[in-house]
Amino acid sequence: QVQLVESGGGLVQAGGSLRLSCVASGRTFSRYTRGWFRQAPGKEREFVAAITWSGGSSTYYADAVKGRFTISRDNAKNTVYLQMDGLKAEDTAVYYCAVGPRIGAPRRGSEYDYWGQGTQVTVSS
Repeated sequence: QVQLVESGGGLVQAGGSLRLSCVASGRTFSRYTRGWFRQAPGKEREFVAAITWSGGSSTYYADAVKGRFTISRDNAKNTVYLQMDGLKAEDTAVYYCAVGPRIGAPRRGSEYDYWGQGTQVTVSS
């Protein structure tokens, strides 16, 4: 049974940092795109970042987080990370990790097959 478990969320002041982790179990995803999404209250889920496994692990970011967030992966640990710096109040949301396809870095959640339960990130202004 595949399971994705996020951790690292919490309450932080604006300008602060958090590092989210997502550990996968039940299957190895070293050759799959891994992604992060978020959903704020009253809003639709949105793409945050994705990282591929080939070609040196290319990374992709939503414009809203580019330059502040960094996605990375450790295939030996079946884990993906999201380093979030310069946090803003508008980053407040539940953050979800997901496993995507073998090829490409889609921004639509429907193209991701496995999801974690989410971790809350709250940024106070």
